[in-house]
Amino acid sequence: MTAVMKLEKVVRTYVMGDQTLRALDEVDFEANAGDLLAVMGTSGSGKSTLMNVLGCLDRPTKGRYLLAGEEVSSMSRDQLARVRNKTIGFVFQSFNLLSRTSAIENVELPLLYGGVPTAERHRRAKEALEQVGLGQRLDHKPNQLSGGQQQRVAIARAIVGRPKVVLADEPTGNLDSRTSIEVMAMFQRLWREGMTVLLVTHEPDIAAYASRVITMRDGKIRSDVKQEPRVADVEEAA
Repeated sequence: MTAVMKLEKVVRTYVMGDQTLRALDEVDFEANAGDLLAVMGTSGSGKSTLMNVLGCLDRPTKGRYLLAGEEVSSMSRDQLARVRNKTIGFVFQSFNLLSRTSAIENVELPLLYGGVPTAERHRRAKEALEQVGLGQRLDHKPNQLSGGQQQRVAIARAIVGRPKVVLADEPTGNLDSRTSIEVMAMFQRLWREGMTVLLVTHEPDIAAYASRVITMRDGKIRSDVKQEPRVADVEEAA
């Protein structure tokens, strides 16, 4: 099976004054279609840098990164932007929605950047919002939605381009326990449909819903454990 994401001896260093910080230290990593991964680690462990490299928001100082079998480490900024738009969906802790824009317009944004025609954009955005249970909230602005509903809009925006990978950075960090389980139920559904989902979290309770848990320390992957994921049962949470 071809890995959807593959890092080979990846190093990422940052120069801070007269010191060089090694945020990633010869990391080897592989994720296949249908993996649901949780990345854990203390502050400064390298987990955010790992996500930024995997998301083509940052590039390795050394080593290779293959995304969907394509070498992306040495691509230009424009090439990376195109690959990112086509292959990766992002979900953030702070939702990152445009406040004066409706739910459907927020979800349409990646398709707008991708040059998708207006009618097709609208159809696919509506379909994505229906998929996350917000078919009746198309014209609502973020301030008319709860935190959980805003995160659902963010997930719809992440999947509207039909990416191979969804990367989620602390996606439940601003949510209560019940809403967190609802969000994880959505990620589990995407995973069962064959999408690769990788989330950064500091919460062991959230990592329990993943099929693999990766723990980082000092820029290295210290453990990579497969597990039987806990089922995100929304009714039980209620």
